[in-house]
Amino acid sequence: MKRVILSMIAVVTVVFASCSDDDVQEVIIPETPVTPEVTAPPTYKFERSGESTVSFGGQTTRIKMAEKIISALKDKTKTKIELDSMFGRKLTTHNYFSDNDLDSSPKNVRSKTAASDDYFDGEQEAVDRKLEFDSFISKQVTEVFPNWEVDAAEGTPGKIQELGGSTRYVNAKGLEYNQAFAKGLIGALMVDQMLNHYLSPAVLDGGTNKEDNDAGTLAQDKNYTTMEHKWDEAYGYLYGNEVNPEVPVLGADSFLNKYLKRVNDDTDFSGIKEEIYDAFKLGRAAIVAKDYELRDKQANIIKEAISKVIAIRAVYYLQTGKNNLATDLASAFHHLSEGYGFVYALRFTRNTTTQQPHLPVAEITKFVNVLQAGTGFYSFKYDANPLVEMSTRIASVYGFTVDQAK
Repeated sequence: MKRVILSMIAVVTVVFASCSDDDVQEVIIPETPVTPEVTAPPTYKFERSGESTVSFGGQTTRIKMAEKIISALKDKTKTKIELDSMFGRKLTTHNYFSDNDLDSSPKNVRSKTAASDDYFDGEQEAVDRKLEFDSFISKQVTEVFPNWEVDAAEGTPGKIQELGGSTRYVNAKGLEYNQAFAKGLIGALMVDQMLNHYLSPAVLDGGTNKEDNDAGTLAQDKNYTTMEHKWDEAYGYLYGNEVNPEVPVLGADSFLNKYLKRVNDDTDFSGIKEEIYDAFKLGRAAIVAKDYELRDKQANIIKEAISKVIAIRAVYYLQTGKNNLATDLASAFHHLSEGYGFVYALRFTRNTTTQQPHLPVAEITKFVNVLQAGTGFYSFKYDANPLVEMSTRIASVYGFTVDQAK
């Protein structure tokens, strides 16, 4: 005869016995511990001892600074020194924001441009990328501002009027430097800092961050662990200018927040805003629960989704620009300028398999150069095939169709 006895304590004991009491075998089978499931809160609200643990003031400051800069780039009375100082070169007193908080802040936009640990730590490219943004500013002042009242033409910078719309101010090849700066900055600042810095395991787990988070050791004089704060800083580059960042509504700035809304409003991509927001909430909850595998899974969801947003807008503007070339050159050039900036921003996207941009950097650079080669945007009046080829390539690599992005 055999008997099976199951214990309800921390182990399961199985006893096998024959008819003889001397023939007894006992096997101890440890129970598998049950790990509590981590759930995301309904909003991005995290507290410790009744006080918020969420902080991303630096990100909000830089978003506000960037807003002031792109506005100033459309003011022909601004000098190069003023614009450079606003960006962060500090060629003179840093007091051109007309905002006491911004003017007194030690932070600036330039220092965080192309500055992620994963992509640019110690790399010459970090210097070169900053110089490219310096160049957008310099050329706006030296090429476009002096020709503010001149009618733009092929080879001549100046103004060009949209049909029933705005006046655009372009270089000799049809590019709006202010748009190249603004859309490029979405990649070089917001996307790069979010995906390749603050959501990077190298930053989240840097130093003793993991040990401190495991032990509940808070950053000095703060109510959060350093790991919690790093994650929040990534969140801040997307939602930092919201009226209520706990419950973002989007459209709160001129940068990534704005264009996430634009993409989500397209029925082909509706739901992407919830995908990103939910991943941010669950990833932050995973940090509190010390579940780093779940944290990294959510970070990867964010990286792929944000990268897709950039690619979708790049294709959208290339296609919209192409479609307007025959009827409204100013509108076409405006959209192509935005497309130029978003194509530039592809450099900062993140493929979570290769840990590099989805397209080779050399190919992205080639695309950017093609857009301003020869006579620039004017050349596409006669041959728009490069725009078609570029759009098709980007869409295929990032996992959507050109028609979906239109």
